[in-house]
This record gives sequence, C-alpha cells and structure tokens, in this order.
Amino acid sequence: MEQRTRSRKENNNVEGESKSFNKKCSHVVKKQRAKFYIVRRCVAILLCWRDNAEG
Repeated sequence: MEQRTRSRKENNNVEGESKSFNKKCSHVVKKQRAKFYIVRRCVAILLCWRDNAEG
C-alpha cells in the first residue's frame, strides 16, 4: 500500500514538472511570436517608407 501511494506521489510530481515545462515553453513561444510580429511590422513600414521616398 505504501509503495502504491509513493508511486502516485511520484507520478503527480512528474506530471507537475511536465506541466511546468509546457507552461514555460508556451510562454517562450508567445514571446518569440510577439518579437517576430514586431520585426515583421518594422520591415513592412521601412519598405513602404523606402518606396514612398523613391517615388
């Protein structure tokens, strides 16, 4: 009985660690996506500005 309880606790700890890891990964992905969006917008603005300056 004690061994079964211990394994459940260990399983819960492993699940908690994987959830924490997934949460961290999703946070990093969101930050990278936001940075990429900003860079894309800046490039688009610079390209439009260059086209208007030449014309």
